[in-house]
Amino acid sequence: MLSYPDAYLEYLFHFHGSRDFFECHEIMEEYWKEHPRDPHSRTYVALIQIAVAMYHHRRGNVAGAVKMVQASLRNLQDDAAASLGLDAAGLRRMLQCRLESLTRAEAPYADMNLPITDPGLIRQVAAICEERSAAWCRSSDMSDPELIHRHRLRDRSGVIEERQRAIKERSRAKGQRE
Repeated sequence: MLSYPDAYLEYLFHFHGSRDFFECHEIMEEYWKEHPRDPHSRTYVALIQIAVAMYHHRRGNVAGAVKMVQASLRNLQDDAAASLGLDAAGLRRMLQCRLESLTRAEAPYADMNLPITDPGLIRQVAAICEERSAAWCRSSDMSDPELIHRHRLRDRSGVIEERQRAIKERSRAKGQRE
């Protein structure tokens, strides 16, 4: 059986099980930043962008979804996607169809399942879903505000503190140059 990064398995759990696309983004972005030389790097970015597109679309931000789907199509590398157990050509077709749907006047939200070709990977992620009482490939719970509006409801205190620290540091550095 092929081995995949834990972060990727978590991404797939959230994408197909909890449908927490915001968490997909957080997990893969952290992994991507920690592994800048990984040969799958651009495809990780594409996966992040796909999750962000789904998050935007589900919230009704069609322009944001279009932008992210377009970016994901540019970043998706077929060989890397295939080595991550995905049908690259099938994923491209799905993204292109989603893009066409989004550019029409009416684009109702519908969940998407990534085309996983590795049966072992499906078993692994389905087992994680079962462990965590999440149904594999379930529909998004559109009545859950935490799922739909996660970026607004999360604790941002750490981010705010870091920004304030960076501002103070820049001020100090500027003062030393003068």
